[in-house]
Amino acid sequence: AGVHSKAWYAATCDRKTAEDALYRSNKDGSFLIRRSSGQDSRQPYTLVVFYNRRVYNIPIRFIESTRQYALGREKSGEERFDSVAEIVENHQHTSLVLIDSQNNTKDSTKLKHIVRVS
Repeated sequence: AGVHSKAWYAATCDRKTAEDALYRSNKDGSFLIRRSSGQDSRQPYTLVVFYNRRVYNIPIRFIESTRQYALGREKSGEERFDSVAEIVENHQHTSLVLIDSQNNTKDSTKLKHIVRVS
């Protein structure tokens, strides 16, 4: 996926560590990408985004048939990307929709601040 050399990729980071780092950054649009907890080949990574005092964990799916990546649950007409880096580059310019399934609300933000996990 070409993520290992990227500043936004937190290779050894778990969900809690990622969320803590984003809460500390406390900037809307802060983000990083970590390996998904399940280590599933169909969902290898998670995009973690901070917005409006909340952290969103968005699964990045790998689509075997097209060898592409997509965000969140599968939906018709979804955007697909050739690499995880393309997802990041795209959403640095185009707003990313953040869905809060608990409160059933939608927000959107761009990926603005790379958070590094020490």
